[in-house]
Amino acid sequence: MIYISHRGNLTGKNPELENTPEYINTALAKGYHCEVDVFEQDGVLLLGHDDGQTPIDIQFLRGSGIIAHAKNLEAFATMLQHNVHCFFHNTDAYTLTSRNWIWAYPDQPGTLSHPTIAVLPEQHNTDVTNFDGICSDLIEQYKNDKTNSI
Repeated sequence: MIYISHRGNLTGKNPELENTPEYINTALAKGYHCEVDVFEQDGVLLLGHDDGQTPIDIQFLRGSGIIAHAKNLEAFATMLQHNVHCFFHNTDAYTLTSRNWIWAYPDQPGTLSHPTIAVLPEQHNTDVTNFDGICSDLIEQYKNDKTNSI
């Protein structure tokens, strides 16, 4: 199972710290992958969920374990050019990451025939049995619960 921290969260939402380098690095240091939100504005890459807030270097985004959610086309194009593991979607049921993982919108079923990530399964009590990975604000609970149900 691939365990992915949503925006750096490990045990619940923390909007003040989410998508900050220090918070993300804490999740990475504990062995988790980390989904981060990235904008590009005026040629600068920025972390942040609703808008770009914290400037970030492309090398950080290319780091092991980072999966970058492009929040605008400019960020997506730049990250693809620099081989960042990234994806773009809004409310699509599924999208592919640049490393060919299926990224499932919350409450969508999974498949074990191709690497598929359940996103925020705790929001809809999604059965994660047919997924290869979980992206969650509560990722430590999923990792510690061997049944992978919260």
